[in-house]
Amino acid sequence: MARPCLLLPLLLAAAAVLAWAPGGALAKSKLAKKSDDIVNGPLLTEKLKAKRTLIVGPDEEFKTVQSAIDAVPAGNTEWIIVHLRSGVHKGKVVIPANKPFVFVRGNGKGRTSITHESASSDNAESAAFAVNADNVIVFGISFRNSARVGLVNDQGIRSVSAMVAGDKVAFYHCAFYSPHHTLYDSAGRHYYESCYIQGNIDFIFGGGQSIFQCPEIFVKPDRRTEILGSITAQDRKADDDGSGFVFLKGKVYGVGEVYLGRVSAPNSRVIFADTYLSKTVNPEGWTSIGYTGSTEKVMLAEFNCTGPGSDAAKRVPWSRRFTMNEASKYLTVDFINGKEWLPAFYY
Repeated sequence: MARPCLLLPLLLAAAAVLAWAPGGALAKSKLAKKSDDIVNGPLLTEKLKAKRTLIVGPDEEFKTVQSAIDAVPAGNTEWIIVHLRSGVHKGKVVIPANKPFVFVRGNGKGRTSITHESASSDNAESAAFAVNADNVIVFGISFRNSARVGLVNDQGIRSVSAMVAGDKVAFYHCAFYSPHHTLYDSAGRHYYESCYIQGNIDFIFGGGQSIFQCPEIFVKPDRRTEILGSITAQDRKADDDGSGFVFLKGKVYGVGEVYLGRVSAPNSRVIFADTYLSKTVNPEGWTSIGYTGSTEKVMLAEFNCTGPGSDAAKRVPWSRRFTMNEASKYLTVDFINGKEWLPAFYY
């Protein structure tokens, strides 16, 4: 059973939250999930201080999510809330590069969802939800690419749930669903707090510089029986490229077997730290299938992970086990300069 994600707040709003907490709340917080105590929709709304809200729903001015995004002024410089009523919102959604400072707010990932069926050989084209703008915050929404099974079994076809290509983008309490290539973390600095991500083939991939805090990663069976799936395929190409995926204090479980990551570039960088790894993780841990270059500069690493999938005995020789000193630079939001732009964060 996975360990709870313990409350060690280095959060900008921590003092304000504790000030109104009822008697005994501070003591209880040591046993509770951080996200339940601190990061929620009202907190993010208060921190962003948006002056305008566009509401999306069948009885509202905006019937679709895209129509509300279209109403955001080009070159926007102040936070605008796009609030999605509970329910299923159908249709592809794109936040273009010229519409920054958008807070897309749902009522919880179990209550509000965006769904779109799209399968394409182009990752961006297949995405049900695409963020091309900088400074975007998303809370409490499930994103689902509902592409049909027959399509996704073609190895040339992608069915991306969300593509994130803007800088300074954060998702809180969201969920991402797709049969495989689920989350295209393309480029920029990103933060994912308490998110659920489901898939199998390279289902968190791209060249982003991202922290996944307390993620829940669920592995689906691999219908392409000739290969095993991988959770990550990170695309860092050079020594001076700051990108990489860092997974902190989460859990990996599911059905079938999966690698933690696949080498997809000469400097691929992925770190799993303080993470519970179930037996669904292949004993070798990592794979270079499909990659023919050197693994000399690859940084696919683990630190202080637990569970039956964390045994080091059969790991591939080019993977790494970090010491505390080696891991420390990846264990806080400083890795993504988060203290400069995140409205709420931990560590």
